[in-house]
Amino acid sequence: MTLLHTSLGRLRAVAIVEGISFLLLLFVAMPMKYVWDIPQAVRITGMVHGLLFVAFSVALLVAGLDRRWGLGRMTVVFLSSLIPFGTFLMDRSLKREQASASSNPQP
Repeated sequence: MTLLHTSLGRLRAVAIVEGISFLLLLFVAMPMKYVWDIPQAVRITGMVHGLLFVAFSVALLVAGLDRRWGLGRMTVVFLSSLIPFGTFLMDRSLKREQASASSNPQP
């Protein structure tokens, strides 16, 4: 099963890209703005990251409803996106769940 064929797989894919954009914003664009006075870096990277964050939120809602996650699980996944490197750490749990779901599909 490929990554994008399930709502959980799509969530994982969007989360990784969103996490990368967050790191680029924090560790590349922000220093470019405040150290080298290049504010365009934050404007561009921030807009891309914002769009990816919205896509992540939608993918989380779809996957959460599809997987029948409770509010607690959805909140933990959401909060992981607010912490640098958090989506990468959360991906390990989501990957295990996806592997388990592919071997035991829901009705």
